[in-house]
Amino acid sequence: MSDQSPRFGLPFILPGQAQKELFHNEALIIADAMLQAVVEEGPRAAPPASPVPGQCWIVAGGASGTWAGRDSAVAVWTEGGWRFVAPVDGMTVWDKTAAVPRQWSGGAWSGGRIACAGLSIAGKAVVGERLPEIASPSGGTIIDAEARAGLAAVIAALKSHGLTD
Repeated sequence: MSDQSPRFGLPFILPGQAQKELFHNEALIIADAMLQAVVEEGPRAAPPASPVPGQCWIVAGGASGTWAGRDSAVAVWTEGGWRFVAPVDGMTVWDKTAAVPRQWSGGAWSGGRIACAGLSIAGKAVVGERLPEIASPSGGTIIDAEARAGLAAVIAALKSHGLTD
């Protein structure tokens, strides 16, 4: 049996282990930071001068000081110093400064983009599958009919996205 959890490396309490409360408390500190995780700002390369216990940051590539070698990890300041959590695919944190979610995927943190299959508000589809590109009306002898057809296509696209009834 491993001595830590597979996703976030939370330490397990092992049979016969002395000072079990230390391992339990360490796991609670990391769980507290990662449940509904919030970071103070996007990736940064140097630790802040005066962190408060519980504050978290994303460690930027090429970090310095006590963050050196911890690229992309979430750094958590605790009363006992820095703790680091390596991100796993799908992990999401809220960036307080940018007011956007950041997700770990493909070896990098997103810049506030969320991928999804659709968007619903109050049970009504707002954005759905894309329709083919709408052709622009072109000149000719029947400009009015082409303009009407173009506008009808725009209206159909808006309806298909749930943006109008």
